Amino acid sequence: MNEPVGNVLGLKPSELKHLKNTWRRHVGTQEIVSAELARHLTEFSAQTNRQVGVLLNRKGNVEAVVVGNAHQLELPDIGRARAGQVRLRGLRLVHTHLKSEPLTRDDLTDLALLRLDMVAAIGVKDGGLPGLVHYAHLLPENANGDLWRTETVPSIHDDAMPDFLDTVSALEDELAATTQARKTGDRERAVLVAVCLDQDREGAESSLAELKELARTAGVEVVDEILQMRRQADPKYLIGHGKLEELNLRGMQKLAEVLVFDKELSPSQARHIGEATSMKVLDRTQLILDIFAQRAQSGDGKLQVELAQLKYMLPRLVQADSSLSRLSGGGGVGGRGPGETKLEIDRRRARDRITFLERKIDQLSGDRKTRRRQRARKELPVISIVGYTNAGKSTLLNALTKSEVLAEDKLFATLDPTSRRLRFPREHEVIITDTVGFIRDLPKDLVAAFRATLEELEDASLLLHVVDAADPARDMQIAAVENILESLELTNTPRLLVWNKVDRIPKIMEKTLVSRRGGVAVSALQRRGFDELLIQAEDTLFDEGADADAAALAAVTRAENAENATAPDA
Repeated sequence: MNEPVGNVLGLKPSELKHLKNTWRRHVGTQEIVSAELARHLTEFSAQTNRQVGVLLNRKGNVEAVVVGNAHQLELPDIGRARAGQVRLRGLRLVHTHLKSEPLTRDDLTDLALLRLDMVAAIGVKDGGLPGLVHYAHLLPENANGDLWRTETVPSIHDDAMPDFLDTVSALEDELAATTQARKTGDRERAVLVAVCLDQDREGAESSLAELKELARTAGVEVVDEILQMRRQADPKYLIGHGKLEELNLRGMQKLAEVLVFDKELSPSQARHIGEATSMKVLDRTQLILDIFAQRAQSGDGKLQVELAQLKYMLPRLVQADSSLSRLSGGGGVGGRGPGETKLEIDRRRARDRITFLERKIDQLSGDRKTRRRQRARKELPVISIVGYTNAGKSTLLNALTKSEVLAEDKLFATLDPTSRRLRFPREHEVIITDTVGFIRDLPKDLVAAFRATLEELEDASLLLHVVDAADPARDMQIAAVENILESLELTNTPRLLVWNKVDRIPKIMEKTLVSRRGGVAVSALQRRGFDELLIQAEDTLFDEGADADAAALAAVTRAENAENATAPDA
């Protein structure tokens, strides 16, 4: 039996009967609302001082009757938000406003997120007669960024009332055309969100730019970017409910499927944001992990990425559905006693897999140590190239050693360490190694997972710290790399600052950087500055005077040995 929903407590039996009679009303397919139904609704509102609304389908039949208070009404659950990108819901909301006020923000938000055909509000005049009619419908993406169009007519009998069915059909055709034009390829469409909590707008803009580059590397199409300044993070939504609602509306119009935040979200924040938007929610850490998963080529790299992903996901495994329990332990026949829920099984399996991967990576670490000992016996010094991601480390290695290591204009193009021999001008030989790029706030689990790779840095005799001289955020990047090196206890290892990509900056800036900060200016792409780089690296690694003394001593020793070998026995 059809029953009204919402704020029905306290209604008289006659008023409830009045509501039940609403289902007898029928609206023509061309009408937003009929005069008879409008009068029926406004009479009820005048008697009870409550808003009342109906959900009408496209045949003009009443699907639901909703009662609110004097200021608003709350729609029943009619399915998930963001129901579709092309088709509208097939339902329109017609309700009353006691003071003939325009459509509220809640009305328009319901229109957009539930993708209703239309929302209309009928004003209540003295005597319960229908008054002004405010109505709105969605708009396709447009240059002004408008999400909806609102109109007002003085009466439901006014000639300006549109043909409902024609309006909705034309709108769906426009939405379909827009969607077809925008949905090219199979890349996911994302809205990026940067949140500034320390009032450092410049730093927040730099963070947003880096997030955009991460998204590009991950193969995500960025359709919008949002920067919000806040004094403190919202514990539930990070950016606050109002801003999240605005974000949801913008994402809906731009056909976005993913929200990407530059801050690490707590498990509860990610869950609440996902529930409020019905979109996939990622934070910066997940985006980095996804890039690493795409880039991992060797077996070692794949194991390390899987370990980092499992450690990240373990505290985020949430499953509240008791029907998935193997034995719920919730009492009743067959449910008493200890049990293990689906969630507990998932967590146990994840912990077991983490333990297995850690053992496997420890074995890899032992293998790497063996190879490093063999290298040490050959008495070849090791130079490790470190630096912020996409600073040009792999390009520098290729240029110095005439190699063909993968080098792309993307973040984290290199995950697995690559070693090559390098001969200096004064005939010294070394091993030069390219390593995974660093990034600010590198996830701890990722650092832990890649410890077997980063152990290569422990045996380095010299670190070449490569910096993108053309990046405006170079100072922040240098600080981020130094912090990671400090966490790896490598602060005592000699290092040489290498200002790369100087072909992209003015000559005066190049000279200023070197004079003020030291180091060497090079262009790995144009092979500029390599002579100075090799000389400084060789001088740092080898003390030529000491080498000459050692060579002379070795010559004397060889002569004495030869003389003793040829002398007759006593």
